[in-house]
Parts: sequence; C-alpha cells; structure tokens
Amino acid sequence: MLVAVMWRSFAIVILPALAWAQATVIVSSQAGDRMRALPPVPMQTGAPSGDVIRIDPAQRFQTIDGFGATFTEAGLMVLNRLPKDKQEETLRRIFNQGGGAGFTLMKSPAAAFDFAADGGWYTYDDAPGDLNLKHFSIARDLKPNGLITYIKRARRHGDFRIHSTTDYPPDWMLDANMSLKPEHYERFARYLVRYLQEYEKQGVNIDYLAPFNEPEFIYCKIKYADIADLIKHHLGPEMRRAGVTTKLQVCESHNRRVGLENLTKILDDPGARQYIGTITVHGYDWEHQTSQPLKRLHERYPDLPIWQSEVCYAKVIDNRPMPVRGFGDGDRWGRMIVSDLAAGASGWIYWNLILDEKGGPWLISEEHGDPKDNPQHPLVIVDGAKGEVEYTGAFWYLAHFSKFVRPGAVRIASSGELPGVSHVAFSAPGGSTVLEIVNSGQARRIAVRIAGSYAHVTLPARSMVTVRLN
Repeated sequence: MLVAVMWRSFAIVILPALAWAQATVIVSSQAGDRMRALPPVPMQTGAPSGDVIRIDPAQRFQTIDGFGATFTEAGLMVLNRLPKDKQEETLRRIFNQGGGAGFTLMKSPAAAFDFAADGGWYTYDDAPGDLNLKHFSIARDLKPNGLITYIKRARRHGDFRIHSTTDYPPDWMLDANMSLKPEHYERFARYLVRYLQEYEKQGVNIDYLAPFNEPEFIYCKIKYADIADLIKHHLGPEMRRAGVTTKLQVCESHNRRVGLENLTKILDDPGARQYIGTITVHGYDWEHQTSQPLKRLHERYPDLPIWQSEVCYAKVIDNRPMPVRGFGDGDRWGRMIVSDLAAGASGWIYWNLILDEKGGPWLISEEHGDPKDNPQHPLVIVDGAKGEVEYTGAFWYLAHFSKFVRPGAVRIASSGELPGVSHVAFSAPGGSTVLEIVNSGQARRIAVRIAGSYAHVTLPARSMVTVRLN
C-alpha cells in the first residue's frame, strides 16, 4: 500500500552562536509519518533526567559533500512511462530541497554499465583501432533516455554535484583478460578528458571523476598498482593540460576491505597522490565489514574526503525478492549512513535512483560482467502500467540526511549509548545544529542536550528523526 506523502516546511531562526531557543523535530516512522514537522519544542536549562544524547559543537570533524543516488538509463526509461505531470512531480520530490529530498551528490556513469538499459553495450568510441578517437561520440547520452537528458531534467528541480566513473574502456583498448593495455594508457586518458569536455559543451559539468569502477576484481582487470601509473603519468597530467575543473578520484573499490587493502597502492605513490581529490569506496557487505575499513582509510589519509559512493540490494548479492517493499527496510540503510558518517564519510551515494516494480530494466552483457538475471532495489519504484510511484524506506531515511545536512555542514560530536538508537550530529550552514537519529526499536522519550540547554524529544517506534536546534 502506498503511503500518502506530505512535505512540511518550517521557519529557520538564526540566533547568536551557542544560543538555542527551540528544537524542531521532523519524523518519518513505521506508523506512517513522512517528513512530518512537529510543533517546535522550547529549549530548557538545567540537567535533564532519563536517556540523553549530548551534542558538543566544539569537537568538529569532516565537512559534508552531500547525499544522493545514481542516474541510469533504466531510471529515465521507467520515469518516462508516467504521465508528464507525474514525471516532474517525482523529480521534484527527489531534487527540490523545499518540497522534496534535495539530493546534492549524484553519480552519472561514463558509458555502459549494468543499468544502461536503452540499448546494447556501448562506450564513447566503439570503432576498433580508432587511435585518434575520431569517432568519439556522446550521442547516446543525448537521447530521450540518455544520461545528459536525465541530468538536465533533474536540474530543473534542484542543484547537485556529479561524480562519474567507468566500468570499462572501449573493448579495442583491452587485452584478452579484459584489462587496459599499457600502450593505450595515454589514449584512455585522452578519452576520459574528451568525455569531460563533451559533457561541458552540453552544459553538464562532471565535478568528480574516478577512472575505474570496481577494478581488478570485478570489471576492468587493471591492477591497482597500474592505476597509479595511469594517473601519475597520463590521466593526471592530461587533465591538468586540458584545464578541466573536475577533481580526480582514485577509483571505486567494490567494498571497504578491498579499498583498505588496495587503494594504498595508489595513494602512497606521491606521483599519483598529487592529483587525487577524493577517496571512494563502496558499501557492499557492510554487515560483515562494518564501517571500520572506511574509518581506517580516513585516518590514514585525513586530508582527503572519503565517500561511500555505491551500495544497493541486488539479486546477485542478496537472497531476497527485488525490489524491497516497506518503510521498515529503511532502518538498515539509516544505521549504515550514521555509521559511515561517524567513521568519517563526507559523501554517501546509493546506486539506482529509480527502477520499475521488477527491479529493472537492466543491460545484459555477460562478457562485461552484466548477467541475465539482475534485478536490484532502487530508492524509488515506478510502476508505469499502474502509474504509481513508491518511495522506499531507503529513500526516506536518506532524504532526512540530504534535506537537512547540506553541503558544507560539519560533523560534530554526539554521545549517549542508547540501545537500538544510532545518532550523528552536524553544525549546519546558517548557524543551526542538526541531530539525525535512527530509532530501531520501540517508541521512547529522550533529551537532546547541548551546552546548558536541552529539549525533550519523542522517538516513534522504528523511525528516522531529525532534530534541528535553532
């Protein structure tokens, strides 16, 4: 059953530093609340009793880059099955900050990947042996279901930065093991820069670029140590010569353990390190690996922002029906987001933004690692035949972060070990303080304490709660 959605706005009062007059509480819950703003709660002085979460603005940690998901051809194909007004309403609820989730950090892959579903496998130059890249073209991305089209439509409703990556170079640059041939390193560097330049000509700036998605073990079989050579001798210098503003990322490891074991081969190379602006790792197998490998990477390279840049449910990984219905599933994602942010993450990106009621459509290209049976779980489920849009639990939990923890916010300390409760706090642009709370258990009443003031807050059962101190 679909839950009626109502977004509520509320006034923000900017007060002098360390003066908090009231707490605004915004709730999404198993009971049916969706971003419901409760009446403001006045701050009190003194010492509260019972369970307390304490916020310490003096302890400051990483700056936040944003939250979001991924543009895919599959998503736009599904969205386009809806009536025009419903298409725009869906995009507004995702990207508009005032009337929606306000996503601020999006992924847009370069060329084909498993949900490039509006045709067969493609890269931007599939002419064999085109050494001078004369046949380079982004024409597919300009089509009605293309990524540039998707990005421009989303931008009518909100503002966001874009991170990009690629599964494979053109096939003719690969060896028999599906790895990039060394003689094509310079050519692949020019290929990627050309991609950035052609998108810019279309009015779309790629803000961040990771040259490979899940390399060595999953997709392109280039080794991490060889990526260091590619970056320091070819891609980094080529981007610098071209004068592109895009920030270079290392590559995207397919989980945190693999990232901890392998990204060092690039980041500890001074020649490669000079070009790197961000570390990106995926969140698969989080229950077993936890956020500790991400934390260790952040501690080893504290000058580089680190992101969780892809995660989802997928049939090839998770033994459950796809997509996953129901608000309650959001609890898992909420706990993961809190855990990653507490470990030092500056950005958090889910995989598919929109898919259909069957978890598709998807691209089949088994030679590139894209299987025949590959349903996955999106943030938004669109049933085109019924004209219905369902915002999943994962969407609502992530929306609390994207809407209220904007780019430029700084994580600050929060403490208080409460069973079944996870929390993380931020100093937000404009002077307010934001506390994000995931309550995985029964309803409970807590106190949120900051300096000499506190406010009592009720956490509904199985809920995501934002507390904004103004």
